[in-house]
Amino acid sequence: MKLSRESARLFDRIKSEYGIKDEAGILLLRTVCESLDLMRVAEKEIKKNGIVVYDRYKQPKPNPACQVLRDSKSAMLQSLKQLNLDIEVKTK
Repeated sequence: MKLSRESARLFDRIKSEYGIKDEAGILLLRTVCESLDLMRVAEKEIKKNGIVVYDRYKQPKPNPACQVLRDSKSAMLQSLKQLNLDIEVKTK
């Protein structure tokens, strides 16, 4: 899967900032970025069609993009956690 510009920039920035060079780290970082791309696609779908969609019988059901969004967020957060980055939170 080709990364979007947003994800490719994130990939390059995190890779260089944290010096990620090992194959496992690269794979986890790529998973983070691919998940971000999936999140963006799901967000657009939800924005376009809403959280609830209707089937052919006019019955409401959850938009399948909601599950994609949830799953991609989960995969992104799990991969970030597994990268074990030393993230410094800046306060004002």
